[in-house]
Amino acid sequence: MNLANKQDAKVALVTGGARRIGAAIVRKLHDNDYKVVIHCRYALNDAHVLAVKLNQIRPDSAFVLRRELTENLAADEMITTVMDWAGRLDLLVNNASVFIRTDCTTFANEEWQRLFDTNVKAPFLLSMAARSSLKKHNGAIINLTDIHAEKPLKGYSVYCQTKAALEMQTKTLAREFSPEVRVNAVAPGATIWPEDLNTLTDAERQKIIARTPLKQHGNPEYIAQAVLALAENAFITGQILKVDGGRSLTG
Repeated sequence: MNLANKQDAKVALVTGGARRIGAAIVRKLHDNDYKVVIHCRYALNDAHVLAVKLNQIRPDSAFVLRRELTENLAADEMITTVMDWAGRLDLLVNNASVFIRTDCTTFANEEWQRLFDTNVKAPFLLSMAARSSLKKHNGAIINLTDIHAEKPLKGYSVYCQTKAALEMQTKTLAREFSPEVRVNAVAPGATIWPEDLNTLTDAERQKIIARTPLKQHGNPEYIAQAVLALAENAFITGQILKVDGGRSLTG
């Protein structure tokens, strides 16, 4: 494929794009004519299965990029790989995240470092690395935060702090990167339960739903719709869009 053909379609990089919310975002963007780079760390098989399905729909429209985001030089090397494959980058979706319970009785440096490195530092470094490529096409960055960045979830103090930091990162980079690159965030409410059944008890899950005005659990499709809307609206930057069934209204 020559360079001209490589540059025909918009290109999106979605971190943690192999499964769950990330995969829903990848599919939504692909459905709307984006070429997609599916980043993964451990879920390589899921990433390949998704890429095969998308490439059957539209040849050479999906690419798998496996990398540990917290490694030295990971951000720069990932953007170089994207540009080598597609010749352009229009959208960076910082979706990859870790969700760890912390009881606040002792300080666990390893957990602190893992949470901040993955949830805050990695998106920042990727955004910095992607800036020059994104600005060529007035591209965008969308971060996945959490409604608990504002209203803390008991038992997850450090996680909530990382998401609060990511929201401020969204706002500061929106100012730093303007006018060429827009930076926004989507803050999900209860959208998809953690895979570790011990992370949230059934009673905790029912309490979350009961305190949600729309009285239902979310769906990754709702988050994907919000990401696409922010990606396509050229007059929105520095905003945090809550997609939570109204949960943020009730505390």
